[in-house]
Amino acid sequence: MSSEEGPEPGPPGRSAARLDDVDRAIIAELRRDGRMSVRTLAERVHVSRANAYARLTRLTGDGVITGFTAEVSPQKAGLGTSAYISVTIEQNTWRAVSARLRDIPYVEHFAMVGGDYDILVLVRAPDNTALRHVVLECVQDIPGVRGTRTWLVFEESRGRGAEPAG
Repeated sequence: MSSEEGPEPGPPGRSAARLDDVDRAIIAELRRDGRMSVRTLAERVHVSRANAYARLTRLTGDGVITGFTAEVSPQKAGLGTSAYISVTIEQNTWRAVSARLRDIPYVEHFAMVGGDYDILVLVRAPDNTALRHVVLECVQDIPGVRGTRTWLVFEESRGRGAEPAG
């Protein structure tokens, strides 16, 4: 395999092609600075610009890289109140509940989880009044929601993040 082609497909049952060292280096560099040019990216990972462009195109096309975003400070953007809401739902209502959660203002992220609750929702709101509205009038009004529990976030930090698997 030449380094211009990229990695070989993974073993049977694996959902995506394996990432080689160059792919992982590209991802790491873009996680540090998603605005860098392909030329700078190529220089940092020590490949040609054409190779970097082809790999970036493949990683994006394969869904490994799903987008490029700006990181925003919630407090400086006027969203000073953050909370996690655990949600218990009726069996077989995940699709309907998740469709409704997508449309609620201030819901930043949610995930189906295992354990005592079914869904964990991250809400970033301008204040406690808006948070109260989201919890009591939006989330709890969704058909299929049996109950919620809210945890206010007092302080948060970003971890190192996961490294892509080989």
